[in-house]
Amino acid sequence: MSNKTITLSAGDTEATVLPGNGGRIGGLRVGGVELLRQGERYGCFPMVPWCGRIREGRFRDGATVHQMPLNSPPHAIHGTARDGAWRTARVADAEAVLTYDLVEPWPYPGRVTHQIALAEDSLTLTMSVETYESSFPAQIGWHPWFNRSLDGSDATLAFDPAWQEERGDDHLPTGKRIDRTPGPWDDCFGMPGGVDVTVTWPGRLELKVTSPEEWVVVYDEQDAAVCVEPQTGPPNGLNTLPRMVTPLEPLEATATWSWRRL
Repeated sequence: MSNKTITLSAGDTEATVLPGNGGRIGGLRVGGVELLRQGERYGCFPMVPWCGRIREGRFRDGATVHQMPLNSPPHAIHGTARDGAWRTARVADAEAVLTYDLVEPWPYPGRVTHQIALAEDSLTLTMSVETYESSFPAQIGWHPWFNRSLDGSDATLAFDPAWQEERGDDHLPTGKRIDRTPGPWDDCFGMPGGVDVTVTWPGRLELKVTSPEEWVVVYDEQDAAVCVEPQTGPPNGLNTLPRMVTPLEPLEATATWSWRRL
C-alpha cells in the first residue's frame, strides 16, 4: 500500500498518520483542539532502532564497533526510522499498521512494525523490531511534542520517578542515579513500575502517558511544547543497557495516551 496520509477517527477524536514522514503521528485533535505541535519535524515520531543520543554515534556489538551519522553533534540521536518512508500495511477507521525495513546506515537487517490504535479517549501505540538474520541491540521509543498551550492554558507535568539519571555536560547519563531535580528537564527518569506521567492543561484536558516500560525522557526546555518519551532503555542504552533483538525474540513495546476533559 502507499505511504499517503492516513486519517483515523473515533467519536470527535481524529489522528493524522504520516507514513511518508518517518511514520509519525502528524496531529491529534480532541474535540477539534490540536494536542500536538505542528510541523514536519514534530507531531509524534517513533524512535527506533535507538532512543535519544548515542555517545559520539558509536556502539559496540561484540567485538564490532559501529558508527552512526552524527545528526546531533557530537552524538547520533533518535534512530534512523524517523528519517525514512514507512509502508502502510493495514488501515481501518481507527487503526493503522505501518512497517519499516531497517536500512543503512543501520548495519543490521530488520523490520519495524508500528500499530496506532485510536479510541475516543485514548491512543495506543505498539511497536516491535524483529530480525530473521543476525541478532543486534536495539531500542524502541516515542517522541511526542505536546503543545504547551491549549487555548491559553499552559501544560503542567506530574510524575513520581524512582530516580533521575544524572546528566553529564555531554547531555548523556553519567551512570549515577539521583533524586529528581527541578525542571525544566531534558532528562531520563526511571519508573520501575511502568511509565506514568500526567500532562494537565488546567481547565481543558488531562492526558496520561503510560507504558509498561520503565524509562521516560521528559523534555520541556522549549516554550512551544513539552515532550514525554517512553522508551525501552536510557539514552546511550545501546552501549550501557542493550536489549537484543534475535530471530526467536523480537523487541516489543507499547505506550498509551489517555485523556479526559476538565
